[in-house]
Amino acid sequence: MNWVGQSIERVEDAALLTGRGRYIDDLAAPPGCLHAAVLRSPHPHAAIRAIDVSAARAAKGVAAVITADDVTQFGAPLLAGVKANIRCWPIAVERVRYVGEPVAVVIAADRYLAEDALELIAVDYAPLPITLRPADALKPDSAVLHEGLGSNIASDRSFRYGDPAGAFARAAHRVSVKVDYPRNSCTPIETYGLIADYDPGEDAYDMLATFQGPFSIHAVLARALKVPGNRLRLRTPPDSGGSFGVKQGIFPYIALMGIAARVAGRPVKWIEDRLEHLAASVSATNRMITLEAAVEADGRITALAWDQVEDVGAHIRAPEPATLYRMHGNLTGAYDIANVSVRNRVVMTNKTPTGLNRGFGGPQVYYALERMMQRIAVELQLDPLNVIRRNLVPSGVFPFRTATGGLLDSGDYPAAVQQAIDEGGLAELRARQQQARAEGRLYGVGMTAVVEPSVSNMGYITTVLTPAERRKAGPKNGAQATATISLDPGGAVTVHVSSVPQGQGHRTVVAQIVADAFGLRPSDIRVITEMDTARDAWSIASGNYASRFAPAVGGAVQLACERIREKLARAAAAQLNVPADEIEFAASRVRARGNPDNALPFARLAATAHWAPGTLADDDQALRETVFWTPPQLTAPTEEDGINSSLCHGFIFDFCGLEVDRITGAVRIDKYVTMHDCGRVLHPGMVAGQVAGGFAQALGAALYEAYVYADDGSFISGTLADYLMPTSAEVPAPLILHFESPSPFTPLGAKGVGEGNCMSTPVCIANAVADALGVKELDLPLTPAKLAALVHAA
Repeated sequence: MNWVGQSIERVEDAALLTGRGRYIDDLAAPPGCLHAAVLRSPHPHAAIRAIDVSAARAAKGVAAVITADDVTQFGAPLLAGVKANIRCWPIAVERVRYVGEPVAVVIAADRYLAEDALELIAVDYAPLPITLRPADALKPDSAVLHEGLGSNIASDRSFRYGDPAGAFARAAHRVSVKVDYPRNSCTPIETYGLIADYDPGEDAYDMLATFQGPFSIHAVLARALKVPGNRLRLRTPPDSGGSFGVKQGIFPYIALMGIAARVAGRPVKWIEDRLEHLAASVSATNRMITLEAAVEADGRITALAWDQVEDVGAHIRAPEPATLYRMHGNLTGAYDIANVSVRNRVVMTNKTPTGLNRGFGGPQVYYALERMMQRIAVELQLDPLNVIRRNLVPSGVFPFRTATGGLLDSGDYPAAVQQAIDEGGLAELRARQQQARAEGRLYGVGMTAVVEPSVSNMGYITTVLTPAERRKAGPKNGAQATATISLDPGGAVTVHVSSVPQGQGHRTVVAQIVADAFGLRPSDIRVITEMDTARDAWSIASGNYASRFAPAVGGAVQLACERIREKLARAAAAQLNVPADEIEFAASRVRARGNPDNALPFARLAATAHWAPGTLADDDQALRETVFWTPPQLTAPTEEDGINSSLCHGFIFDFCGLEVDRITGAVRIDKYVTMHDCGRVLHPGMVAGQVAGGFAQALGAALYEAYVYADDGSFISGTLADYLMPTSAEVPAPLILHFESPSPFTPLGAKGVGEGNCMSTPVCIANAVADALGVKELDLPLTPAKLAALVHAA
């Protein structure tokens, strides 16, 4: 029996549902551990003229107060992702640049005493002019955040693929959209948390943190703490209360609290509160986009011209500006468009620095691209479905190279669209729309087609550099995935993966993969997912991001299984007196395929290398196997700036029907259909959970959520009363459909699936609202007040 492909009960759930999860705040603090509280800037931009911490240092229970003097003495600036004269510290040095930026840290016997002592710190601020919006950051007279940069434009790169100028000159029509994509955040239940310790004898740091990867940040942290990498141990707790990308952004606090532990001479624990998290963790980038298409009379697109201005906030924190470049190979989406021009600018403003968020660049790109598809249909008076179909990458051409360098691995986009239309009932939905409109109701139908990238190429961010700068820096590429399988003296199987899950169910799926390979039950397999860089196999690509688990980490597990299985098969063949290719693993036994009674217990065979290694050939010692796997398709950017920014590309086709209330402007979703091609489905139940969860967060982005700053730079979305998120009562159940085209690039044929609806759903809903109201421009979120104003203005 095959376990992969079944929705078996999750290994993780028994502990989580009975309150036995081990999150960072549940773990025992080391002896003598102190607690930290952070003083944060109330100003968006100000010089720090003086800071007096003497009263705080003298307060009850206070062991130390950390300021910029300590951080600059024991640390170094955090590396930026662009070649720019910018110094980014984990604490404000000489000036503050956003509301919530750390200014001082109090270390005390408990959090209460630390919070009390914060009120005793006196800071003399001299407010400075602010630059708040990306359009303002482009102006030469805008208030400059980093004097060494000389302006607020940190990067300005232009690209050309094919002959976009010629295509526009020949085009029958030019259609354009302008988008001001807002900031939002996926807001996990559990906030940042860490325990930092410093060993002066070794000059080494030990950090336990709710960090999710990528572990390329380990090198950034080691440099920021001024120690070699082997003096920085980075560990993760057994369980995580969600992340959705956000917890990558904890790393400046890891550096800050490491220095705090060094100064205090004791371990330091810090758990971020919800107000801190909203104001000063990370959010998705806001982006200003102008997108123009060259279009033939039948709706066929011959060229795209992108102009993107990415607002990364007050500091460029690694891996930014990755949000802007993660989708670079996919700027044509699911469409066959040969000519593309791109201008990418990265600007800095007096807002919180940005970082990873579910979808990571996809929501911004597809909002512009798919709004464009709807506008083409409206302006040329065509059916939106026909415009999508006319431009899709055709059947039978995969792997397909996009104009900007992406390599789409597998799929049949037209067939998936047709299946969605048939099984999802588009004709019925359109009939329902006609009936609603006949009754005078504002009912719209929207649709969207997107490609969902997964397994990021670690070299895509270097596309921000010129070819000459890349040659000087050396090539960056690949996506190492790591898995280790061990057999103990009793023949039991243990697996470690460097993945750091945040609730996705990695232990369950790994157990399924290994059980299939060895003919065991998933319950026989123990899977460990917490990371320890001092002991475990890992690389800079390790971690849980870019939907890389199923295609990359699951693939590495499969390869490790195959290696051990080959060794065990040769050992069994010698004992059973049959050729190795006739050995099979089934029902917890290793047996001859033609004579199942000629068999050995799996546990006995697996223990042989421990108890009787002399009976095995040197190559057949099956004790432990570690696999590092990186796909050859993930190469460095070309001299022409082509980049295959991700390994796998799922396909999503969504359509929905919704109604806008004529009086209140509230949106009611009548039906939502989402078709996914995520390659081979390893666990259908968990895939459904990922799609439903992504849909819920995307619904929030579409209708509710935005980080809002007042004109004076103050942050006014700083509570969950002001930053509104959907609850289960507001989230309808989407109809989830599947079209399966296994990836030829991954060992299991799987692709990522966790982020797609964060890319497709906001624009699908926006297209339906635009259809209902007959409006040209719509910016998220589509709040009742915003839509009511449009309705009543009409």
